[in-house]
Amino acid sequence: MKKIAAFALAALALAGCSSPEKQEKQAQEFIHNETSLADAQRNAVVDCAPAQCDAAWAVTKRYIQQHSDTPVTRADAVAIETDVPYDSGKAAFSATRVAKGDGATLTLFAQCRGMYGPDKAKGEDYDECAEKILKTQNGYVAFLRTHASGQ
Repeated sequence: MKKIAAFALAALALAGCSSPEKQEKQAQEFIHNETSLADAQRNAVVDCAPAQCDAAWAVTKRYIQQHSDTPVTRADAVAIETDVPYDSGKAAFSATRVAKGDGATLTLFAQCRGMYGPDKAKGEDYDECAEKILKTQNGYVAFLRTHASGQ
């Protein structure tokens, strides 16, 4: 019985020592993911020439429909929006089309329910949400270039 108690105390002591290291690693991963998400948002922007903007905008709507966990609720000349997710861990995407000279700038945005807790702390579905958002936003411009002529 003494051996079991001594082993349990030793295991708790070791767990206590690794906990701050584990927390530091998780904090570093969170910072890395936040930086990656900011980069993905900056990369989810494309300028289109007048002749290609309508086609690129139509492709943007299709891309959002393919990647969002919620249906499109608005699609007009300046915005595409999906419904707000009801369930945690579900991603929703939207886009804006802002006139720029003769053409426009198209920007893809993302949100995910359960991604953040209070004070923008890591939420319970953060990892799953970040993965969805990174994949979708980082793939947006390449998808446009492949599917909308002249991009």
